[in-house]
Amino acid sequence: MKLVVAIIQDDDAGNVISHLNEEGFQVTRLSTKGGFLRAGNTTILTGVEDQKVESVLHILEANCKSRTQFTTLPAPYGSVHGFMPKPIEVRVGGATVFILDVEQFHKF
Repeated sequence: MKLVVAIIQDDDAGNVISHLNEEGFQVTRLSTKGGFLRAGNTTILTGVEDQKVESVLHILEANCKSRTQFTTLPAPYGSVHGFMPKPIEVRVGGATVFILDVEQFHKF
């Protein structure tokens, strides 16, 4: 058995969870926040039999699209008053997925 931990953008979470549920996967959804952009993310946890990991990965890949957006970095402490940072283009979305071995699983 594996534990699939997927960090995805909030915009993609509804579709991902719906598709996983349709395929019989139970998920736990956690609200998380990214460190760089400080934007809302969703972390999905699901226990999966080894032979079904590829199905979960396929659903994630099909429903987690990366896109670009513009943002400004926060001004550093002690910056000059009136400093206006220049917007930068960053890539957001997609999925970061960790697959972990599960030694034991219990459901009470």
